[in-house]
Amino acid sequence: MATSIFIDLPVKELSASVAFFNQLGFQFNAQMTDERGTCMIISETIYVMLLVEPFFQTFTSKPLVNAHQANEAILCLSVDSRTEVDRIADAALAAGGTSVPQQPQNEAEFMYDRNFQDLDGHLWNILYMDPAFAEQPASVEAAAQ
Repeated sequence: MATSIFIDLPVKELSASVAFFNQLGFQFNAQMTDERGTCMIISETIYVMLLVEPFFQTFTSKPLVNAHQANEAILCLSVDSRTEVDRIADAALAAGGTSVPQQPQNEAEFMYDRNFQDLDGHLWNILYMDPAFAEQPASVEAAAQ
């Protein structure tokens, strides 16, 4: 069995978050949905649990981070093309997400990405990487030689 990852994210308004991510093309598991949260399907092994803040808070005694003011994590998703990067990022902005100015970085011809913040301030990075580059063998040993 493949290992799955479930990322729990606190949200203020579940219905608004579901509407936002529906506009980006994501689907939800109805069996794992109630008034406290829902399971957004990213792939066959990756899921994001959108949990209303009071329910999220039952899993930890630590205070919630205001993602509009501080970074908690960057959720990076790979997609199959530059066009899909633009589609998702543009859909996020049209659905009420906000653009995130990217820091200057080494522009690589094999990689293309865009960032946005969702309605709750969580930072998302949508990334396309040229499969020819990704297929090249890479290891710590090879890089050291």
